[in-house]
This record gives sequence, structure tokens and C-alpha cells, in this order.
Amino acid sequence: MEYQILSNKWRPQNFDQIIGHKYIIRILKNSLDLKRIHQSWLFSGIHGIGKTTIARILAKSLNCENGITSKPCRVCKNCISIEKGNFLDFIELDAASKTKVEDIKIILDSTKYPPIQGRFKIYLIDEIHMLSKNSFNALLKILEEPPKYIKFILATTHLKKIPNTIISRCLHIHLPTITNKNISNYLRDKLKKENIQINQEILNIISNSAQGSIRNAINSLELALCSTTKNKINIKKITKLLGIFNKKNILLLAVNIINNNIDNTLKIIDDAEQKGIQHNNIILSLITFFHNLSIVKITTLKKKYSIDNLSKYDKIIYVLSKRILFKDIQIYCKILIQGEKYLRYAPNPKIGIEIILFQIYQYIQDKTRLIK
Repeated sequence: MEYQILSNKWRPQNFDQIIGHKYIIRILKNSLDLKRIHQSWLFSGIHGIGKTTIARILAKSLNCENGITSKPCRVCKNCISIEKGNFLDFIELDAASKTKVEDIKIILDSTKYPPIQGRFKIYLIDEIHMLSKNSFNALLKILEEPPKYIKFILATTHLKKIPNTIISRCLHIHLPTITNKNISNYLRDKLKKENIQINQEILNIISNSAQGSIRNAINSLELALCSTTKNKINIKKITKLLGIFNKKNILLLAVNIINNNIDNTLKIIDDAEQKGIQHNNIILSLITFFHNLSIVKITTLKKKYSIDNLSKYDKIIYVLSKRILFKDIQIYCKILIQGEKYLRYAPNPKIGIEIILFQIYQYIQDKTRLIK
């Protein structure tokens, strides 16, 4: 049997299978059920959160042989053709490869002709922000007064690059990033059906590294599955494959930063490079660590904790929170966040991360001198 990649195998085929966008899905389902159909939609958000998936489900909902519905049947000819990608009245375009005005004009000329198979002729234009200025102007004309049988679905990862004149003529729906909890629960349910063993800590690692993108999470999971001949993944493999620090190493690095031990800090960075750890992952992991430390710092001021009931890791976090000022934690986070933005401008990533850590080191040094 031919192997099917997980992102395609697990792709949602109806609105109820979409995760992390309940409010948005309710809006779309209501508009379909109430027959309040807009002429054009614009979906924005980071990559891998369901923009084109929702667009395909919307196309099925509009062209299902059973009528316009929020629950397409998936068994009629139209639904099956859309899922197979050979429905004549659902035209998918990648704006990244069709940027010229001539390309758009050829496409828009086809809007003169009514649908062949379905109720509506639907154009899905992905990465719409890649179009040229002249292409946007050409598109604007048809968006203003499209034929009743034409529907446009636009998708973008860079909303700011799209002219306001285009946005104002669409029903704009922004898809937020998906929470780590939703990603983790989704992966766990899918893996259970696939009879693949995985513990919660690994799911948390994959979910955190996905940065709100379900496709990132699925791709990371598939990479991990390809690394083993058994249906079992261990933590050591997944952290190495994803190029991330585990909790122990991040804790060790953070402790040395707080203690202002620059020699040990640089040694840990050297070791990380030898292990193939991605430098931006180190910064992001530190930001997450200090953010969690901030939460512990605030909550322990208001509540009394029994340290005996905490795990070894949590005990260290608790002790660290008592040794550092909340203001200092926030300054560390600010330095790390600002530094991460400019990491790509450094001669190489290692130099960039060392410069960021030098700034924290200098801050602690200056503060120590003032106290003395």
C-alpha cells in the first residue's frame, strides 16, 4: 500500500474535525446554514493552521449536491471530486508562482464563464500577498462586482502586504495560532488510532516546538516516526531530531545565567552546537523558561507552597524564584526577545547568541557594582 504522509492522511474533511478555531468555524457554519454567503473570504494567519483546509471544506459546503450546507455529505460526485482535487469549478492558485498581471488576467477572464459541474465556481488564491501591484489592481475589479456564481477565497501569511482596498472587499477572518494543549490532544488522539506509543512529555516537546502550527507539529512527529523501526519514540531522539534543548539543559543554562557564570554559560552553548541544537531554539527555550519562572515568582508571593510535594525540577524552579527579583526576570526576557529578532543579522548564529548572553551578563555586572 502506498504511503500517505500524515498531514494529508489526517487532513480534516469537515468543519467538526478542525481544531483550535471553534469560534471561527461557528461563524462559517452559521453563514452557510442561514444562506448568508459572502462573495469573497480572506483567511490570514501563520502557515499550517488550516487556512487552505477550511477553504476546501467551504468549497464542498457550497457545491455539495445536497445543497448549500455546513455539513457536506462527502459521498456525492462534487464532494468526492473536490477531495480528490479534480473538481473543475474549484480552481486553486499559488500566487507565489502567478505574480504577473498577465497570469491573473488569464485567470480572471475565465470568470466570464459559469460553473460546469457545481453551483459556484470557486477560486482559492493562496499566498495572495505575493501578487504584484498591477495584479492586485486587476483582481480588485472582479472583487468589486463578481458574477453571482463566482466565489473567491484568499489566503495569506502576511496580511500587512495586502492592500486595504482588497481587504475591505472581503470577509476577513484571522486564524489565531493553535494552543499547545490543542495540538498535544490532537496528536495523542491520532496516535492512539494509529496504535503508536508516545508519552505526554514527548507530545509536549513536539507541541511547544510547533509554535502554534499544527502542520509543524505533524511534520515533527513524522520525522520522529521515521527515526525508529518500532512504533515507539523516546525523548532523547525527539530532542536531537528537533534540535532543541531538553528541560535539564535549559535549566542548567538558566542557572548559570542567573549566577552570572559566563564561563559555564559559554561552555553550554559550545556543547549545544556540537549536539546540533538550533540556536534560535535555545533563545526561545530560555524565553519560555524565564516566563515560567515569572509565573512561579508571582504565584508564590500570594500562595504558600509545600516544597516537599514538588518534583525535583519544580523544587529547583521554586528555589530560583526566591533568589531573583521579578524585575530582573523581565529584563532578561526583554534582552532575549529583542536579541532573537536580530539573531539572523549576526555573522553566524553562535556569535549572535553569545552577544545576547553578554548583554545579560553586563546587566548583572552593572547591577552588582551599583549595590556595592
